[in-house]
Amino acid sequence: MDSFELITVTRDERDGGTIATITLNRPTKLNAMSTAMNGELQAAAYDLARDDSLRAVVLTASGKAFVGGADIREMAQLDRHTARTFITNLHLAIDEIRRIPVPVIGRINGFCLGAGLELAAVCDFRVATEGAKFGMPEVRVGMPSVIEAVLLPRLMGWGKATEILLTGDMIDAAEAMACGLVQKVVPPEQLDVQVEAWVQSIMQSAPDAVRMQKRLIRSWQDMPIDGAINAAIDAFEESHAGDEPRTYLSRFLGG
Repeated sequence: MDSFELITVTRDERDGGTIATITLNRPTKLNAMSTAMNGELQAAAYDLARDDSLRAVVLTASGKAFVGGADIREMAQLDRHTARTFITNLHLAIDEIRRIPVPVIGRINGFCLGAGLELAAVCDFRVATEGAKFGMPEVRVGMPSVIEAVLLPRLMGWGKATEILLTGDMIDAAEAMACGLVQKVVPPEQLDVQVEAWVQSIMQSAPDAVRMQKRLIRSWQDMPIDGAINAAIDAFEESHAGDEPRTYLSRFLGG
């Protein structure tokens, strides 16, 4: 287990690679993302991204919330000169999670608001408990939602994303699944069961191919269709420079 004060990182060494779990650990503050926590999260994600044995990352939190938002005590002290530094540091932490080259599973166990929803948005897929709540309440406290909030229309559709961004209203887990924000909603006791099901599927897949697929998916978000297709053709060719296609096809065919 890696040593941090506000997060914990555990590694599950399995046959075929490592499953890492990042747990945000400020339960008495609803895991509000402070400058200190942001720095730890950024450092942990940076280190994990450079682990060649890594197969997947589970991102979760302790207590009754995933993340209740950015640290409001810090935000209350911001002025025009310090606001940019604060929000940039928050972005850098969330972006480092987005840059992890293997699948990141968001394990959402309660309130997922503001910075928490932005953090969830950079995960590759998300499972939430039935009682989870989602929202972007920044307009309620006098500021717009920014940084990774730009990803929400792609996940939820423009209509639902615009609704929660302009009203500050929360939605429940069922509505979050209906609009595509989360892939699964389960009772609390089934949360780890669903996470493990996804982990098992990832572990059954070729590790280099999974990393390449994630890289392609990220590139598709920034490319026109023709450019994305050409990048995918290049990646298909590159994948055949190694042994994974022959090895995994042979297993599939029973050879």
